[in-house]
Amino acid sequence: MKYITLNNGVKMPILGYGTFQITDLKEAQRCVEDALNVGYRSFDTAQAYFNEEALGAAFKVSGVKREELFITTKLWVSHANEKDALKAFETSMKKLGLDYLDLYLIHQPVNDVYGAWRAMSKLYKEGRIKAIGVSNFLPDRLVDFCMNNEIKPAVNQIECNPFHQRVDFQKLMGEYGVAVESWASFGEGKQNMFKNPTLLKIAQKHNKSVAQVILNWLIGRGIIVIPKTTRKERMIENFNVFDFELDSDDKVQIAKLEKGESLFFNHADPAMVKYLNELFK
Repeated sequence: MKYITLNNGVKMPILGYGTFQITDLKEAQRCVEDALNVGYRSFDTAQAYFNEEALGAAFKVSGVKREELFITTKLWVSHANEKDALKAFETSMKKLGLDYLDLYLIHQPVNDVYGAWRAMSKLYKEGRIKAIGVSNFLPDRLVDFCMNNEIKPAVNQIECNPFHQRVDFQKLMGEYGVAVESWASFGEGKQNMFKNPTLLKIAQKHNKSVAQVILNWLIGRGIIVIPKTTRKERMIENFNVFDFELDSDDKVQIAKLEKGESLFFNHADPAMVKYLNELFK
């Protein structure tokens, strides 16, 4: 496994397992147990995924030592303020069955994120969290956040895939010491990503799958990836991405796939901000 050293010296596996949209608790526990058996040690969940207790149950029966695991969860919008963040954190920890958390992220850049960050910073200084970060912060919000907080985010988890590559944003984050973590590395298959002729050609060239090419490409850029699948054979496939290298021509061809916009939604859209504030209330 390769690791990313975060801005506070904490080492995070560059490849982990994502659990978004696995809401059935029995299915989620089975998936995490399978992922652990495959070799995954980094796991990403969130308060808003409604499956934290399933991860906790899987960790409990796995026999894997706590120090071998890297666990991330996220604070939802409705609790993103100084008072509620502390309570939300304790609830997540109880569901996960953990004494400490490896990475805690603000899930969306709305509500009182500065107040939430003060609460998270307190937990970080107490040693309850090894690293703190954000998710879905656009460049302007991230720069402002970095410039007005004592503790800089260790990670910004954002959409990043061959159709929305975020190259300039990654460079900007690097200037502030913030690691890039990709969600929707496969774009959830939107716009026929898995059947894209360019990606298929590169995959055939290396005798790999399109998914493996995408993960290898992101990892090669120093981007943390957390692919999600419910099928163990796909977990194995996604885990085996370190035994080949894309050449310069491969990278040039992938760069041409850039569409310059999200495959999902714009976090700067006022309607989306309203939606996120009202979701799960």
